[in-house]
Amino acid sequence: MGLANVPTPVPKLISIRALITAVATLVLCLPAKAHHSFAGFEMDKSATIAGTVKDFQWVNPHCWIQLLVPGASGAPMEWSIEMSAPSGLVRRGWKPKTLKPGDRIVVVIHPLRDGRPGGSFVSATLADGTELGGSPTGDTSPQPKQ
Repeated sequence: MGLANVPTPVPKLISIRALITAVATLVLCLPAKAHHSFAGFEMDKSATIAGTVKDFQWVNPHCWIQLLVPGASGAPMEWSIEMSAPSGLVRRGWKPKTLKPGDRIVVVIHPLRDGRPGGSFVSATLADGTELGGSPTGDTSPQPKQ
């Protein structure tokens, strides 16, 4: 009997590659699943708030509006409004310079469940009356006016 009867390690190599591929796929899919949870928001409620833009963050994976809203005492409270990704907002008429610090806007949000000042974006009305949507939850909201 010579070397012809010695098994080759190829099947083991294929199974190691399959295992590495399966683990990599699982690891890459976990953040995507966790990323799209809206458990922190009261999705069955909405709130309309008016304020002054402090900052508009055009970043991935989600854009943010930092909005200064007068509190009960009259002092401004900063609200953090989570939006969709820039790619989704562009399809709804948004641009990186749509909002500038000092702009007055009215936004509709799904408020945070814990009562902190913030929420998930539904729609916005700009000072000139332009209505823009772009909810990350797919809520029906105004389409950009042409």
